[in-house]
Amino acid sequence: MLVFHVLAAFCFVSGSVVAGILHWLAMRRDRPSEIALLLGLVRPMVAVIGVGSIAALAFGIWLTQDDPDGVALGDAWVIAAIVLWLVAGVLAGPAGKRLRHARELAERMAADGDRPSAVLHDAVADRGTLALNYASFAAVLAILVLMVFKPGAG
Repeated sequence: MLVFHVLAAFCFVSGSVVAGILHWLAMRRDRPSEIALLLGLVRPMVAVIGVGSIAALAFGIWLTQDDPDGVALGDAWVIAAIVLWLVAGVLAGPAGKRLRHARELAERMAADGDRPSAVLHDAVADRGTLALNYASFAAVLAILVLMVFKPGAG
């Protein structure tokens, strides 16, 4: 089960990194068609993140059931990781909706002349969306740190 947990965690983290890079690249483009393409590529990453996130949680909980190293579901670091998992999801949800709206705007603008727009740029580079995404990614990294170092574990 450990292999599946690690693979799922890899999908969770790497999908988050790729989605962040695509968003960063979209913020540096002017043409709506380019922005729509880059934000459109985030969509498959959302699936990778979602599957990896849920599978990592499920396999992680399963690993605590009969762990020979004595890791238990009630350990503080395990509970902290689960709380951070929830935090990451709660923060990423609204950010994802905002970026979906930005992508839809970019698609409409690409079909209507594909001219640069300050409104589109502001939608893609929205500070609130960035703050939610950065905080969500920080939670994902904190989970990774907890999984690697297992503070207080046997």
